[in-house]
Amino acid sequence: MLFDSHAHLDVEEFDEDREELLDKLKESGISYVLNPGVDLETSQNAIKLAAEYPWIYAAVGFYPQHTCDMDEDMFALIEGLAKKPKVKAIGEIGLDYYWNYTPHDVQQYWFRRQIQLAIKLDLPIIIHDREAHGDVKDILVEEKAFEKTRVLMHCYSGSAEFARQLLKLGCYFSIAGPVTYGNNRKAKAVLDVIPLEHMCIETDAPYLTPEPFRGKRNDPSLVGYTARKIAELKGISFEEVAEATCDTAKKFFGID
Repeated sequence: MLFDSHAHLDVEEFDEDREELLDKLKESGISYVLNPGVDLETSQNAIKLAAEYPWIYAAVGFYPQHTCDMDEDMFALIEGLAKKPKVKAIGEIGLDYYWNYTPHDVQQYWFRRQIQLAIKLDLPIIIHDREAHGDVKDILVEEKAFEKTRVLMHCYSGSAEFARQLLKLGCYFSIAGPVTYGNNRKAKAVLDVIPLEHMCIETDAPYLTPEPFRGKRNDPSLVGYTARKIAELKGISFEEVAEATCDTAKKFFGID
């Protein structure tokens, strides 16, 4: 039983074989997939996919670099989508200081607004954090996100010490394909900090493909390679990682 907690199945990379791929996923031991939006269109598409497949769930929101396109009308539409059946989170939202085309203050404004929306609707939050660790944490704390809902750091890329700080606040973490890369020297230290009760796994498909398929398109059938690497680094069985991370994701997203 595996739960891919973050896969963008609606993107064009899957247009040619999406139906065939999804029909085969259950044979790969994939029990659930969470498909997050990154803007209005992808949020709508995520909901459509979730309606077609009983084991796919959706999240809605604006990715930080897309917040330059947000306005009050867009925000109202996202709020409406968030109330749809099978929408289990607001995300992916956050801050991204690696790219420069959306000013930091714009990102921060809409990050706060979407956190407030999640709290209002009693939905958990999926966080995108790239080179913005301090501001992400400060805003989450200031908006009382850890107190009022659940917070998941998608594709966690921070240090073991930062993970320790977030864990004290009750944060959850999702581990992706980069944990399998040979040059990921901090992976074991990070995994030593995060207990399975606060850990999810993901593909971030079609991106961040794990070894030994790096360089090819990623998809949820490959999430087991991430689970196996986690098991190796933690010194436990694959089955334990698969079951525990599935249970954690179900708890985080409120799936029975």
